[in-house]
Amino acid sequence: MSNRIILGIDPGTNITGFGIIASNGKAYKVLATGVLSLTDIEDHHLKLKKIFERMLWLIENYKPDELAIEAPFFGKNVQSMLKLGRAQGVCMAAALYRQIPVFEYSPRKVKLAVTGRGSATKEQVAAMLVHIEGFIQPKTLDATDALAVAVCHCLQKNPEVTANNPLRKKRKSKSNWGDFATQNPERMITK
Repeated sequence: MSNRIILGIDPGTNITGFGIIASNGKAYKVLATGVLSLTDIEDHHLKLKKIFERMLWLIENYKPDELAIEAPFFGKNVQSMLKLGRAQGVCMAAALYRQIPVFEYSPRKVKLAVTGRGSATKEQVAAMLVHIEGFIQPKTLDATDALAVAVCHCLQKNPEVTANNPLRKKRKSKSNWGDFATQNPERMITK
């Protein structure tokens, strides 16, 4: 999987996050992150159309080799799950329309790949991602979630990147988040 561009997606009908990384098989770098905000559109079908169009735009402009997408988690609200599944399906359809393979990762697997802890919070995932060279914390966690999905995919497919993971190198302790926060105050995001 050397010299690959990976488009990571955190699907949603109100906000869809994206993160794009380039991997040379030994390391990776961030090319772009952002969100598609759809909160001002009321019609659900128009939201799906906008997501599809934006995915095609990202594909045409960044030419990803693979799409990594976060799988929906199971919630109690069936309507929310249905809408989230539709947003995910539209993103997948855009990639498949351009013959780009799609890979799904559970939220737990993404968190485990980036932080070493499957129960990490969104803020903890974002704090770890801030330390990738050239990555600046976006205003929304949807962008960092999408970037985390792309990084997770890269780490799953490249054993050498896992060994050279810049996120792992900076970790001084494998104990717990409290110890990590105490030992690394400069790496914590504060409000």
